[in-house]
Formats: sequence, structure tokens, C-alpha cells
Amino acid sequence: MSQLVPEIARLRLLLDAHRKAGKTIGLVPTMGALHAGHRRLMEVARPESDVVVTTIFVNPTQFDRTGDLEQYPKTLDQDLALCREVGSDLVFAPTAAEMYPQPQLAWVDVPELTTHLCGAGRPGHFRGVATVVTKLLLIAEPDRAYFGEKDAQQLAVIRRLVRDLNIPVTVVGVPTVREPDGLAISSRNRHLNAYERLQARALSQALFAARDAILAGERSVKKIHSAVAPFFDGVRLEYCSIVDPQTLTPVEHIESPVLIAGAIWLGTTRLIDNVTVSVGGSAGEAG
Repeated sequence: MSQLVPEIARLRLLLDAHRKAGKTIGLVPTMGALHAGHRRLMEVARPESDVVVTTIFVNPTQFDRTGDLEQYPKTLDQDLALCREVGSDLVFAPTAAEMYPQPQLAWVDVPELTTHLCGAGRPGHFRGVATVVTKLLLIAEPDRAYFGEKDAQQLAVIRRLVRDLNIPVTVVGVPTVREPDGLAISSRNRHLNAYERLQARALSQALFAARDAILAGERSVKKIHSAVAPFFDGVRLEYCSIVDPQTLTPVEHIESPVLIAGAIWLGTTRLIDNVTVSVGGSAGEAG
């Protein structure tokens, strides 16, 4: 039975008792509207943790568009049902006032990792992500924290802030969960109409085609971009980039593992996806 906890003080009290009893804590941060990808996070956390804490908080400081924040789906009752089904012990669902009781003056930022990819078009987004994740880690003090690899840039930022700030937590990346046709599962998919849902396949198809070209021996990023460009006919492409998976900076010639990432718009819905390729080895998904 999942226990709903809205207050920071209450969550800390409960977790302190578990910690004193020698139990390990796994944290699964989410913004709610839970789907199969979130289920996988909890499923991975469950056998590795004595106590699983799922957080449900739509963080206002990471939205660069007010309309996007207002439209973000809020389905707490369904989310709680899924948490109970998977076996999450505690569900931390604070209000914005609980998390930000006064204007935020202190921020966590990792600008070197947010210049490219999603960071280029979403100013302030990753500062909001890094700050709220730091707050959640300090509130829960988990042994492990679980994040989806679909948000590869977010995962890179979180890993770096944990390292640089000496936060004693193991960050666990969990592979992307996909629909049968390859589309990465996302809370935003529910905004797509039937035609947009068909168009959405273009993103994963392009990324897989780029991956396959690299595995077949192509090393020129320019040639790969030209080869996958037709996949984006009919959709609004924000970016499709091949970058170093550690620094997230673009590469021109592939000589080591790379992250292939993209973002498209279908109407007012923005979708992201990525795959990683180990040159000379097998491909693996980073998102």
C-alpha cells in the first residue's frame, strides 16, 4: 500500500525511521502522469531498495513556456493506483508552495552541459531541473535515484551535479521504454491526435537510421545528417544532433561513442528521443 505524503517534514520523519532501521532507500522522481516508462523506473528500483519513494511534482521552475505548465497533465489518482500496483512504498506529492515557500534565490546550474540539444531552445529549463532534483535528493537522502535515459541531457546534468556537489547517491539510468513502432513513451504523447501520432514515428526512425549508418561504418556526421533528413519531412524539426555523450558537444567526425539526439514538434507538442552508439561495438539506447 503506497502512503501519500504531501509534506517535506513528514517524509523526512518517515525516511529517518527507515534509515535508522538499516533500510536502503530508492528515489524515483517524476512529474506525474505516470506511464510505462515510469513503471519501469519503479520496477527497477523495487528489488534494489528496501523502501521505494516515488515523487510526483510538476516543477514550475523548469517550464520555459507558461502554457506548457498549464497543460501538463495531472492525474494523481491514476498515478497513485500505479504506484500501489508496482509497490512503491511512499508517494511524495508536495504542492508548489511546499517546495518553494518563498522566492527561490539559490539555484543549481550546470551550464557547460546545457548549451546544446534541448538547452539551446529552453533557457532556464535545466537550471530548474537541477535545482528541484537537488532539493529532492537533499529531502529524501536516498541511496539510489532512478531516472529515464530518454531524457539523456537531464541525466547527464544530474550525474554531474551529484558528482560536483558530493551528494552521496548512486544515480541509476533506466533504458527508454518504447511503443511497438519505436516511439519513446512520454507523458506528452497523450496530446497527439491520430495523424500526429503517426508522424511522431519519424523521430525514432531517423535516430535508428543514423545509428545503423554508424554501425555500418559511416563516420561523417554531415553525411549522416543528409541521409536522415527525409525522415523529418512534414514535421517541425527543432534539432537532430550527434554529440559526445559526456560533454554533449557536437562532433563532426565519429571516432568514439556518440549520442544521437533529436527533438520535433507536432502541433504544440514537443517530443524528444535519443540513442547511443558505441563505435566498434553494439548500439545501446540512452533514451
